Amino acid sequence: MSIYAIGDLHLSGDGSKPMDVFGDQWINHKNQIEENWLQKITAEDAVLIPGDISWAMKFYDVVEDLAWLEELPGHKYIIRGNHDYWWSSISKMNSQFKKISFIQNNSFVYKDIIIAGTRGWISPNDRSFTAQDQKIYLREVERLKRSLLNAEKQKEELEQMIIVMLHYPPTNDKKEPSLFTETLEEFGVDCVVYGHLHGKESFDASYKGKINGREYILASSDYIDFDPILIKK
Repeated sequence: MSIYAIGDLHLSGDGSKPMDVFGDQWINHKNQIEENWLQKITAEDAVLIPGDISWAMKFYDVVEDLAWLEELPGHKYIIRGNHDYWWSSISKMNSQFKKISFIQNNSFVYKDIIIAGTRGWISPNDRSFTAQDQKIYLREVERLKRSLLNAEKQKEELEQMIIVMLHYPPTNDKKEPSLFTETLEEFGVDCVVYGHLHGKESFDASYKGKINGREYILASSDYIDFDPILIKK
């Protein structure tokens, strides 16, 4: 059993949102993802998808994209991204798919791993951070705490690993501590997987590697060349 991650799939089942407008690397990116996925991921593996799954606006429009994911090997764990307007009731979504688990204020156990998470939001910064941003930021911190409290209830053995998914990076562009990083440290999270960022400047300004005792992994699909990245064997 292995755990992989790939975020920002930006699927468009009806073809109405071609991604090649964002650069040649996005040409046929869905086929790239599928080809790489099938080469390494088995039915026994888990795949973490930290948001921006589809451009669909309503749940009935996203079914084609989620059905495509459902058919790929492995069990998928998903959080909401900033473009996932189709996101619906958690109970409704979790009851509809056998090989996809949706996370919001909850957590899941896969083998000896606990998976938690929330969408997150931009962290306070000196570029642009409004009163509305502050409101959403604090709300998302509380959602992360609720997810991690749920994870603690499920944690039966001290050696169980906790992986958190966020869509947004947990810090600002100066890599300053935030309420997200404080919460991750408070709950003893082992690994943090996130996406959202695109482009070299954003990639370079992100948390990556071992920081304050936890591993931070950027899994935006274009950053990892549309090839699911191994998180744990």
